[in-house]
Amino acid sequence: MEDRIEISLLMDFYGKLLTDKQRNILDQYYNMDYSLSEIAENQNTSRQAIHDLIRRCYKTLNDYEDKLSLLKSSIKEEEIKERIRTLLLEKNCYCSEIEKLLKEL
Repeated sequence: MEDRIEISLLMDFYGKLLTDKQRNILDQYYNMDYSLSEIAENQNTSRQAIHDLIRRCYKTLNDYEDKLSLLKSSIKEEEIKERIRTLLLEKNCYCSEIEKLLKEL
């Protein structure tokens, strides 16, 4: 998964566990596409400090995902839902196949 997409998804699931400042900086960097220098200027700090904070937050968000697997579970659920939709649209839809998929949710 592309890093920017992954971090945005991780922020959706775990962003509330970060501080307001961390969320704000990650939002500026990943969603608003500010450069490290622009963020550093806005925060009255160094570019290196912003870089370090972004790296730490990225690691923190990945640690949360490793422990809780909310993103992984969500992706799996969406894949299962899509398979169910496909089966329902096919003429030869077997209920046992759908039941099996539902149990995976």
